[in-house]
Amino acid sequence: MPTASTLFLFSGAALLLAAMPGPGLFYIGGRTLASGRADGMASCAGSALGGLVHVIAGAVGVSTLIMASATAFSVLKVAGGLYLLYLGVQTWRSADIPLPAMDENSCSGLWWAVRQGIVVEATNPKTAAFFLALIPQFIDPARGSAAVQFSLLGLISIAFNTGMAVLVVGLVSVFRRRAAGRVNLLRHLRRGSGAMLGSLGLSLLLTRRPA
Repeated sequence: MPTASTLFLFSGAALLLAAMPGPGLFYIGGRTLASGRADGMASCAGSALGGLVHVIAGAVGVSTLIMASATAFSVLKVAGGLYLLYLGVQTWRSADIPLPAMDENSCSGLWWAVRQGIVVEATNPKTAAFFLALIPQFIDPARGSAAVQFSLLGLISIAFNTGMAVLVVGLVSVFRRRAAGRVNLLRHLRRGSGAMLGSLGLSLLLTRRPA
């Protein structure tokens, strides 16, 4: 197991990186703008589960294989990018459709948001690159299983990322509620969130494989 000082240093680095705006926060913010707080929270849960996929993969060495293989990286990048583009187009097209009264309480809608969050995060090669670039620096083979240490540090990182995402959902949902009575403004905000998701998709498609 990592030492207390190692955990402290890693936690500081992970918290700092979690606070930096990135694709994950922009995605969750866009979903919250488009469909509300509950949808944003469900997206947070899905994103956390998607991040867990990378932690497990990294612990068993699969992420290393993906980052070493141009073909595997390209497939993952294209799949994630196209999915985000699809979500962006759907969000833009739905901007003129009034939100149903029970929109934020629909179980089926929330489960769909969770699934979307999982797919978006699990197919994001930047997440795999992040874990493989940061976590190994804090692993000490003399302290026990590298896989256990990787998993522990990965879970800490996911916890910080999720906490920051929840904060973003809260802030964006307050802004959205205040704009709820202004139909034109809300329509533009929803279109903006669609454009944001589409831009993230394009960004992911243009991501180069790390050397």
